[in-house]
Amino acid sequence: MLLLRLGSGKNSLPPYQALTLDTPAPIEYSLPLILRAQTLSRALNTVRGKVVSAIKPLSREFHAGKRWLRYAGYPFAAADTICPLVVQEVTRAMLSLPIAFVPQNDAFVLVALQGLEQGKNLLVTADGRWRSGYVPAHYRSFPFQLATSADNQQVLCVNEDSGLIVDGTEGEPFFDDAGNPTAAVSEIMTFLTQIASNRLSTAQICAQLQQFQLLQPWPITVQAAAGPHNVQGLYRIDEPALNKLPADDLMTLRDSGALLTAYCQLLSMQHLPALTRVLIHEQQLATKPMPKELDLDFLNDSGNINFG
Repeated sequence: MLLLRLGSGKNSLPPYQALTLDTPAPIEYSLPLILRAQTLSRALNTVRGKVVSAIKPLSREFHAGKRWLRYAGYPFAAADTICPLVVQEVTRAMLSLPIAFVPQNDAFVLVALQGLEQGKNLLVTADGRWRSGYVPAHYRSFPFQLATSADNQQVLCVNEDSGLIVDGTEGEPFFDDAGNPTAAVSEIMTFLTQIASNRLSTAQICAQLQQFQLLQPWPITVQAAAGPHNVQGLYRIDEPALNKLPADDLMTLRDSGALLTAYCQLLSMQHLPALTRVLIHEQQLATKPMPKELDLDFLNDSGNINFG
């Protein structure tokens, strides 16, 4: 059996050995409205330390005769209120998405805010299209995912419940005639390895921002069609505290990339009113027939939102 380990030529890993998906651990904290612990867990498609039945290691024995389809939409992300980000994508993500920090035990995770209600991604349309100008890297390898085995080896896995793993001639093969991963699969392995590496540097930057006491709660009051409600559990950069840092500390943050991340988060908050307008628009459409064409004119209207 060949399992697609990254950085190892060993093939001894049992195919269904418990895997830990290479994403932040499920967040455990209490929120009054949205972003419950299971929200991020579902967004990351992970249960730490347990076998996730839909996630299987890619191997010749089980996948040589199968093929995979490229995703044509984002219905698989429709329930993700938040999505993990890595710092290497924040300069692009901040142009389209509100960025926040959420607590994970004693640390923080960098995320894109995609919804204002539990289990609802406002950036995914009813027919699976993506509304925003940027798609987080976390989604772009679907249905592939990187996991870490019990012996700390990285393993390429596929989501068997994605509907994109098929028999027959449709789609692309996992392996070539010689039994080696195809070029497309190898590119995905490289992409996921880079994301895993970037996630480590992201955690270090979040830890540094926390160390300098630059993260503060970000309460949000949304004036939605159903009435006002509060969104809690998010954190943002404390801009006054950032401005008061001495020059040496600013230099330290600049050199690590934390300062750039801080400014990107602050600038990204301008996109929060757009999420509110999408929410109000969808609530209004709930009582009306769905139009055939997607109308995004409401995104240009003025928003009703209080940043706290």
